[in-house]
Amino acid sequence: MPVYLVAARNASCASPGCWCRDRVRRYPSDLDDAQWRVLEPQARAAMTELTVASGRPMTHDLRAVCDAVFYVVRNGIEWRALPADFPPWEAVYAFFDRWHARGLPETLVHRLREKLRVHQGRGAQPSASIVDSQIVKAADTVGKASSGYHGGKKISGRGRHIAVDAEGWLLALVVTAASVSDRAGAKLLVIRLLNAFGTLKIMWADSGYDGAPLAAWIKSVAAITLEVVKRCDPHDFQVVRRRWVVERTFGWLMRYRRLARDYERRTAHHEAMVYWATVMIMTRRLARYETGQPPLQRWGRDRKPPPGPVQVAA
Repeated sequence: MPVYLVAARNASCASPGCWCRDRVRRYPSDLDDAQWRVLEPQARAAMTELTVASGRPMTHDLRAVCDAVFYVVRNGIEWRALPADFPPWEAVYAFFDRWHARGLPETLVHRLREKLRVHQGRGAQPSASIVDSQIVKAADTVGKASSGYHGGKKISGRGRHIAVDAEGWLLALVVTAASVSDRAGAKLLVIRLLNAFGTLKIMWADSGYDGAPLAAWIKSVAAITLEVVKRCDPHDFQVVRRRWVVERTFGWLMRYRRLARDYERRTAHHEAMVYWATVMIMTRRLARYETGQPPLQRWGRDRKPPPGPVQVAA
């Protein structure tokens, strides 16, 4: 029995009872028309390149499926709790799982980052990176085999090791158990950076990556110079040179509730959630550049006065 708001005979989608091709934008996580004009050509081109074999085309509307994935990432809900105006959750999850295995969200991040860097007056390929890690608590759905205990932060969960460029855009990502050290995570990051970039010359990091052996290994393997940027006073808050960029990126990601706690059974799915959140951030920034609209002021806006009493004519 269909649970959607339109009858099956009136639905524009080939799936019985689905009206994904007729849905309207209604949630804050939905892309508007300008943002979809930025993302659609990149997504369709990447999907064409990553297609393994030709077969039956996707039944549901691509924009509706992407909005459904963004809804899960932004609001942190379960897949089964998707609202009824999206395609069925089984179809959305199948899209998420299948196309992450083919590398779609990571490819979109690389394509959108190149366009953003050009808009910001930089070269398409980065020459510098900043690395850092973040520990996230794990839910009961995370198995013990892929999670661990971080003794310094007293947290059981997983660690997100990321590398960003000088503007804070994601370059590479590795999700490990929280017990994996920063130095071990840096080696995994360098391997992924080598697979995607050949222009990196310098890498900035905090004191957790200090040590001559790690710097020598990165120099010999990737020809990248590791520079550790230390705090001047460990007991006072200060904006540390270069390191604030990656901290800002973590702040962007933590706005997405699916990333505030780790619910994924597989580390690959956690990486996919981070990549889709980054795609959403980059798409909105690119749409702002291309339309020339100022950013939406989140705080301090003038509120509209409440409507006054209705004047009734005598």
